[in-house]
Amino acid sequence: MLTKVEPSNPSDDLIRIKTIMADPPWRFQNSTGKVAPEHKRLNRYGTMTLADIMALPVAKIADETSHLYLWVPNALLPDGLAVLQAWGFNYKSNIVWHKVQKDGGSDGRGVGFYFRNVTELILFGVRGKNARTLAPGRSQVNMIQTRKREHSRKPDEQYNIIEACSPGPYIELFGRGVRKGWTTWGHQADENYAPTWKTYGYHSAADQTGKRLFD
Repeated sequence: MLTKVEPSNPSDDLIRIKTIMADPPWRFQNSTGKVAPEHKRLNRYGTMTLADIMALPVAKIADETSHLYLWVPNALLPDGLAVLQAWGFNYKSNIVWHKVQKDGGSDGRGVGFYFRNVTELILFGVRGKNARTLAPGRSQVNMIQTRKREHSRKPDEQYNIIEACSPGPYIELFGRGVRKGWTTWGHQADENYAPTWKTYGYHSAADQTGKRLFD
C-alpha cells in the first residue's frame, strides 16, 4: 500500500523531461484533519500528504523549459496550485474533464460535500523561457468530455492532447499501465495493469506499451 512515494534521485546526466503529467494520490481531509467520510469508501490505494507531494524532486527531472499537466480534484484546487509552484512551475491555464454518461449527459455518480462533482481539473503550468504550447494548442479547447472508468482512472484522450500541444520527452507520474512514447512511474506502472476491485462496467486496461522509470 502506498504511503509515500520517493523516486530514486535522478543522476546529473539524466535526459531532462520536457513534459510532465502527474496524478498524485491526494488525501482528502475535513476540518478536523481526518479523512473525509465521503471519500473513505473510495480508497483503493494509499494516499500522500500535501507536504510529501510537494517534496517530490520533480524539478530535478524537468527541463529548463518545460510543461506540467497536474490533475487535481475540485476540492483541492489550492493544494494543486501549491504543488505546481513547489515543483517549479507557474500556473497558466487548465483543462476540464467533464464526466458524462453513455447518452452524453453529466454522470452524477461522483462525490461532493457541497455539490455533486462531475468534473476534475488538469492544472497547466510552465517553467522557463519560450514555454508556450505548440501550434495545435492555440486551437485546442480546454475541455475533455468522456465517460469515467475505474476509480481515479483518467481519460486516455488526455494523451493525444498533451502530445499535440507539448514537446517530448514525456513522463507520467503515478501512472496506471504504460504508454508507448512515454516514461511511466508509479506503483501501477505495469503493462499488465487492470483494476482489481469491483467497478463500473465501462473500464479498461489500455493495450499500450512503453518503458518504466525508477524500478
